[in-house]
Formats: sequence, structure tokens, C-alpha cells
Amino acid sequence: MDRWAGAERPGDQTRQWTRSRVSELVDHTLLKPEATENDIAFFVEEATELDVYAICVSPSMLKAVSRCGAVGLTTAAVVGFPSGKHVPEIKAHEASVAVAMGATEIDMVIDVGAAVAGDFETVRAEIAYVRAAIPNTVLKVIVESAALLDLSGEQTLIDVCRAAMAADADFVKTSTGFHPAGGASVRAVELMADTVGPEVEVKASGGIRTAADAIAMLDAGATRLGLSGTRAVLDGLPD
Repeated sequence: MDRWAGAERPGDQTRQWTRSRVSELVDHTLLKPEATENDIAFFVEEATELDVYAICVSPSMLKAVSRCGAVGLTTAAVVGFPSGKHVPEIKAHEASVAVAMGATEIDMVIDVGAAVAGDFETVRAEIAYVRAAIPNTVLKVIVESAALLDLSGEQTLIDVCRAAMAADADFVKTSTGFHPAGGASVRAVELMADTVGPEVEVKASGGIRTAADAIAMLDAGATRLGLSGTRAVLDGLPD
């Protein structure tokens, strides 16, 4: 069921998506494996300047973030990234360590192969395992929506989102941005939002490079955006 049926979607008027409104929904992201502490310092400074909601980094970069004094920024860390092919115990421990190091949100990758095989109980159980390790931390579940749609179709994406909701996730998230199948799509975000919203939120991430891309994802039902090229996106929006 479309939760916006009979009503105007919040993004139907493009003028609603101003720079300040969108910046409040952005996770400014730096996940490239070659990132250095100097890169992190510039990244945190840029995030502060752009007035985004959060930053998203690898767990190994959390100490560098702390040294930068990221005042007023929510800090997210990825877990099981980018493959998701880690046993649940490893994902849960990585999440716990990241929270102890200062992360206030966790973006975990599911076992995509389990989802493709239709083993949604395994998907639910591993999310629940991580949830139990960080009960008071915002948990986003990366489902690799493009891969699921390509390999298994829409019903698999729907069932994975239901598994995440059953495991008490706070968000479902489209993509790592590293999978060859691609990143976020309007169709994926629509399916995800219509499946889990409004109880569970949707983060669109991967391949969002322009203001038009961002608006399309927000109009489709995303409530958070993962962006690495944040400045270019925000510069394309009206004040």
C-alpha cells in the first residue's frame, strides 16, 4: 500500500526542498579505504560548514573524528562494510566497539546472499543480534537494493525490509555505494518506504550526485540521504 495514497507527497513541490531543509537530512559520508586522518579533518570541517545532520565514517576513523572535535554533528559508523559477509558475532562486536568509540548511529550491511537465497530468517536474526548489542543506538540496515532488485526482484526487497522492521531496525538503507549493481533508485526507495514507513525510516545512499537526484529520493519517501558529494548537491538547491 502506498502510504501517500490520496495525499500530496511531502516533496511534490520542488520548492519545498530548500538547501537548509535538505542539509538537515544528510549523512555526509567518507568511506573510501584510502582515507587519511588529514582527509577526516577536512571532511569534518566541511560537514560543519555545510550544516549537515550527521557524518558517516569507517570505525577506524572514529578516533580521528573525535580528535577533530566534531561539535554538533551526529556520528555514524558502518559495520560489516561493504560486503556484509561477516558472521553476526563479528558485526555485533564491531558495532559495540564503534559505539564505545563515539558512534551514535550504526549502518550495518546485511548478508545479501542470504536475502537472495530467500533466507529472510537469517537476515532478521543477524540484524537482531546487532540490535541486541547496541540497544540504545540508531541502527540503519543496508540492504543493497539494486542487487536485490537485479537478482531476485521486488518481493525480495520487500521481504528484507520486513525482516529489518521485525528486528527493530530504525532505518532501512538502500546501498553501500560500493556494489557493482549500483546505488539508490527511486523505485527501490518507494518500495522500501511503502513497506516499512512510517515506523521505520528510509535512507537513500549511493549514486546521489545532484540536487535533482536528492529531490527524487526525498519525493519517493527517503527521510535521510547518504552523500559523499554533499556540497555539489546542496549548491544545486534554492536557499
